[in-house]
Amino acid sequence: MPRPEECRFTPEHEWIYPDGEGAVVGITDFAQQELGDIVYLNLGESGRSVKVGDELGEIESVKAVAEFYAPASGEIVAINADLADHPEKVNQDPFGGGWLVRIKLADASSLSQLMDFASYKKFLEESAH
Repeated sequence: MPRPEECRFTPEHEWIYPDGEGAVVGITDFAQQELGDIVYLNLGESGRSVKVGDELGEIESVKAVAEFYAPASGEIVAINADLADHPEKVNQDPFGGGWLVRIKLADASSLSQLMDFASYKKFLEESAH
């Protein structure tokens, strides 16, 4: 699985890692810390087409319910079914076993519009003030 330095990021704290024709999507370490202990995920169904910004599903924690969104357009080709029984993996390993969905990208070049790791870190620092 990716290292954060290899991913692109959205202002809503999703990460996306291009992997061949597709990409893996998850939430950032910052997002999982803000949510607290994750107890349930609704990842939707694979096989559906999504556009940038479409809601992909919901993450329920002890503190809140949060939506997560598509950082790129394409088709959802897989969901992380392991999270149904082990939602805590998102807290434990958000860039590894806690990945959420895999997308077959409609246009891989669209990822260049997202923040790289350095830009995302700067975004977090600026948001904290």
